[in-house]
Amino acid sequence: MEKIMAVYDVDACYAQRFADVVNQKAKTPFMVVPFTSLEALKAYGNNHTIEILLVSGAVLQKQIEEVKAQAVVTLAEGEIVSAAGSYPSVYKYQSADTLVREVMSYYCEKPQSQFVAIGRRAKVLGIYSPINRCLKTSLALTMGQQLAREHKVIYMSFETFSGFRKLISDECRGDLSDVLYFFRQDDFGVMRLKSMVYSWKDMEYIPPVKYPQDLEQLTGEEAALLVEHMACQCGYDYVIVDVGQVLCNVIPILENCDMVYMPVKEDCVSSAKVEEFEEYLQLSGQETLHQRIYKTKLPYHSSFGRKDTYMEQLLWGELGDYVRKLLKGVQT
Repeated sequence: MEKIMAVYDVDACYAQRFADVVNQKAKTPFMVVPFTSLEALKAYGNNHTIEILLVSGAVLQKQIEEVKAQAVVTLAEGEIVSAAGSYPSVYKYQSADTLVREVMSYYCEKPQSQFVAIGRRAKVLGIYSPINRCLKTSLALTMGQQLAREHKVIYMSFETFSGFRKLISDECRGDLSDVLYFFRQDDFGVMRLKSMVYSWKDMEYIPPVKYPQDLEQLTGEEAALLVEHMACQCGYDYVIVDVGQVLCNVIPILENCDMVYMPVKEDCVSSAKVEEFEEYLQLSGQETLHQRIYKTKLPYHSSFGRKDTYMEQLLWGELGDYVRKLLKGVQT
């Protein structure tokens, strides 16, 4: 059953617009219901379970307490000042994505049963290559953007220096390091994820680690468990995994992938590296995995252009055209 986030604000346009944006994006496991009448909100709460009440900071605490809600977060119009006994607050005039992320962060702090998104397991598409400078990350980002036009997609990278932050010029408060922390604490459900996930256009993503040391203690088995958790319990259609080379053993992650795309190059050294990797798969009894690896030689970019527009260029340039053809066999 869908959980309810009620929004009460005297500004009818704000409440309705916020509900429309969040419900249309469908990036939370909540249905947002707007209210501009306190009496209507109270009546609704008597007959429905309100999981989160997002309410104007101008409403008196006594009035808020009259509404039956599991959690309350207030909307602040100016500087947020915390006070003992008061409800947590978020700044009202910011992007809907950022506001929801902050609300989810507060919501995760209250005792609750873990919420699991119901649905089929997401397809996990891994992008990996034993060679470098082969457009591996560009392929992963293009594939994620393209699939996100019609599906719920999340992108995650196990690269130490992925360059992703600089490409999107976005300052993120959390990243994969925080995800790993909560996952190890067995405190990583849909709600927690939504407090740390960001969006680029239609594609959701977990920001890569800021410090490479955070990946040094990560084993391939633990990374594979995290990927499988994302696929089974977080409500996505596709999980795009940019598999880095820092992990001492990438095989467990690749084994969890429904398909592994491996960019290759034609020079002698690159070919030798791929041959060594395939030989390793045979010696370690990974013939089944070998059958799910699709080697591909990506088209050369005629123009890389500027860094600040590179993501758009990926989707609408030569690589985007190539990926659209490549994915026709996946979306069945």
